[in-house]
Amino acid sequence: MHDLTRRSLLLGGTALAAAGTLTGPALLDFAKAWAQTAPWKAEPGAKLTLMRWKRFVPAEDDAFNAIVAAFKGATGAEMSVFSESFEDVQPKASVAANTGSGLDMVWGLHALPQLFPTKVLKMNDVADYLGKKYGGWADGPATTCKHGDDWLGIPIATVGGYMTYRKSAVEKAGFKEFPKDFPGFLEMCKALKKNNTPAGFALGHATGDANSWLHWVLWGHGAYTVDKNDKVIINSPETMKALDYAKALSETFIPGVASWNDSSNNKAFLAGDLYCSSNGISIYVAAKDDPAKKDLAEDTYHALWPVGPVGKPAEMQLLTPMLTFNFTKYPNAAKAFIAFMLEKEQYDKWLTGARGYLTETLNAYDDSPIWTADPKNQVFSQASKRMLPISGIGTPGEKAEAAIADFIVVDMFANYCTGAKDAKAAMTEAERQLKRIYRA
Repeated sequence: MHDLTRRSLLLGGTALAAAGTLTGPALLDFAKAWAQTAPWKAEPGAKLTLMRWKRFVPAEDDAFNAIVAAFKGATGAEMSVFSESFEDVQPKASVAANTGSGLDMVWGLHALPQLFPTKVLKMNDVADYLGKKYGGWADGPATTCKHGDDWLGIPIATVGGYMTYRKSAVEKAGFKEFPKDFPGFLEMCKALKKNNTPAGFALGHATGDANSWLHWVLWGHGAYTVDKNDKVIINSPETMKALDYAKALSETFIPGVASWNDSSNNKAFLAGDLYCSSNGISIYVAAKDDPAKKDLAEDTYHALWPVGPVGKPAEMQLLTPMLTFNFTKYPNAAKAFIAFMLEKEQYDKWLTGARGYLTETLNAYDDSPIWTADPKNQVFSQASKRMLPISGIGTPGEKAEAAIADFIVVDMFANYCTGAKDAKAAMTEAERQLKRIYRA
């Protein structure tokens, strides 16, 4: 992943000409025609401020900027867009929600809209319009963004995270194919360590990477934070098995994972120090774009998460929903922008600009050209369909989002894997924290 520093820009018509795959007047022409018949008309003088997560693939940023510029050209609505690191999006969104000012829209992570159920503009009409037009929504993203029958935000895309590995190292470890189950994966990691070509997975507060792989271990053992009625059930024999499995895995990891953030494994992999990790496609893209890393790119492959004892995929993926605060002065402009962004004329090309880093949430885009442009991209096409809500089998509401934001599951595993607590103490502490949230 790339730098995580703050960036602010005011987008105008010049962005369209600099937008890579979306250059030329065609997008602007479509935007003008679309605006004439769109269900939502931007208010006169509309000015929207949107905060988004910091891009990791530059071409995606270029494509997004082009969409914003075309929307402005077609509707007259000004859009001020700035980016924040994954870790900073939620705190800054919370400030805006609490003060009722500063932001109109947030393109965030996981179930961010669920943190502000009374502060966001309901998006039922936008979700219905897009769902009917584009084959319906994938279940996980839809469930994550809904509170009862209300859509609190729109799931724009999923940052698919899957196994990224060096094929030569895996084969040298004795595996012709990447393991498909938990026992096989552990044996492979042991063999990789023995060959001094170690795996490594984040145990620090990595919003995407740590939450993803540790919930995969938890859910793969049939363990969950809460049940379908939101009763806390983390203290269980299944969780104990998950802790022991993660501990065994962690003993094979490259040193330093306890302090890793979301960019750490990218740096280690691209430096040639790491041979297997979980990540979005950004490692592979960065290697492909660097002539000096041609051999590494050719040796880099992707695989689905191995399936645990539960017997079916149980993945946490990084959903990127977009919300609009209900204190905005320009609700129609906000709805129009979200609907415009997901129209086929630019959404398909935006996915291509993202180069596999982002996965569609609307079923009609399953055959997007990006998934066949490079065979190594294909794994990521399944992210939205294989994901569970962040709550697992519970309600993906404000409390589930709070548990993720507080890194409760991550810290439980990290405390045990690093030796800070024994398994029972780590589990008991997680149970205490979850009960505090779910009783509130």
